[in-house]
Amino acid sequence: MSNHYQPVLSTAGAETLPDLDQLLDADTFTAPDVPWHVLVWNDPVNLMSYVSYVFRSYFGYDRAQAEKLMMTVHTEGKATVFTGSKEEAERHTSALHTWGLWATFERAES
Repeated sequence: MSNHYQPVLSTAGAETLPDLDQLLDADTFTAPDVPWHVLVWNDPVNLMSYVSYVFRSYFGYDRAQAEKLMMTVHTEGKATVFTGSKEEAERHTSALHTWGLWATFERAES
């Protein structure tokens, strides 16, 4: 099924929209209550102390939680630092980029 808008001309020549249900593809539609994860990835640039500092400064994590997440990034290659709505995940990912961290977001597994 194509998600491209295809105008349909009525007999009067006026353009009408196709049925909304036909436009929504089950593979691309995301229910608003589906959580998303923000992942921070290990990189060869940032010091571990800086990554911990970002987690404390940006997210407000206490020292112990920030250090734990930083060590997960360092030892496992990535860590989930936030779970929430898609809009929040996009915003946090973008913000982490401004701090110089490698971050992505993904839909949480069901």
